[in-house]
Amino acid sequence: MRKIIAELFISLDGVVEAPDQWHFPYFNDEMGAAVSAALGSADTLLFGRKTYDSFAGAWPEREAAGGEDAPFAKVLGDARKIVVSNRRLEFTWRNSEQLEGDLVESVTALKNEPGAGPIGMSGSVSVVRQLLAAGLLDELHLLVHPIAVRKGMRLFEEGDTPIPLTLISCETFRTGVLNLFYAPAGSVGQATYDDAKAHLPRHEQ
Repeated sequence: MRKIIAELFISLDGVVEAPDQWHFPYFNDEMGAAVSAALGSADTLLFGRKTYDSFAGAWPEREAAGGEDAPFAKVLGDARKIVVSNRRLEFTWRNSEQLEGDLVESVTALKNEPGAGPIGMSGSVSVVRQLLAAGLLDELHLLVHPIAVRKGMRLFEEGDTPIPLTLISCETFRTGVLNLFYAPAGSVGQATYDDAKAHLPRHEQ
């Protein structure tokens, strides 16, 4: 079964909306390598409509312009791009198609298709939330920026059910950005302060 790996730019206070308005001062060669590794290794990309529209509105032109980002633009263009939307879409960016049918059923079928690499995601917060809730997201990569944006949509909405995660790896960039890799975890169990206080340092009176 193929893995689905989602990568998001996120602020210290959990904001994921409009990262183009706050994350570029932190974009260095380390982040460039992280983004390239996440999306460049995927032969299939899964998008929500808004994120797809943002990508499709920029990357084909960058590929055609032949600038320094053209090779990465070509990688994105050559990848199979699947878009989640409730309305019928028309595409001009090559290798783009719409996900048909129920999201959970269709993504489950997609994960069972043959393929060596992971299925990549960038942004597409509403889809990430649904896949996490359905147990279909295998890894969540968060590039945590050392800034509190203080407004905008956050990754996790309020809800009644916690979402336990386990940390796979972490890396600190020179800019202070944390590159955190998480995977879904099982239940964290129950505990009280009486359980926790056993781990407090003991001081002699």
